[in-house]
Amino acid sequence: MKKLEHKACSKRILAIHDVMDIIGGKWKISIIACLCSRKMRYSELLHEVNGISGKMLSRDLKDLEMNQLITRRVVDTQPISVEYEISEYGSTLKQLTDDIANWGLEHRKRIFETTE
Repeated sequence: MKKLEHKACSKRILAIHDVMDIIGGKWKISIIACLCSRKMRYSELLHEVNGISGKMLSRDLKDLEMNQLITRRVVDTQPISVEYEISEYGSTLKQLTDDIANWGLEHRKRIFETTE
């Protein structure tokens, strides 16, 4: 029985590592959370994700697009603009981002209440 439990645990840990490779890092989950609420232009994301550099935003957007979590669309405006939107597949992460945000709010409240 213990060997089966260990194998199941190992599979779950491997799956968690896979997820963290895709959405890990300082900014990706914030980008995903923003795009779960609405599609945004690059400049809007740069403004909304406080502290991210343009170079990092570009890199993370490319990674998220490569992993099919977001879509990129060139809009024929003057000047041309680019919009990013959560993909149907990426929208499966909405509940996860909501859960992380809710946990973070509760944790912040708990920590600040105990340190005061």
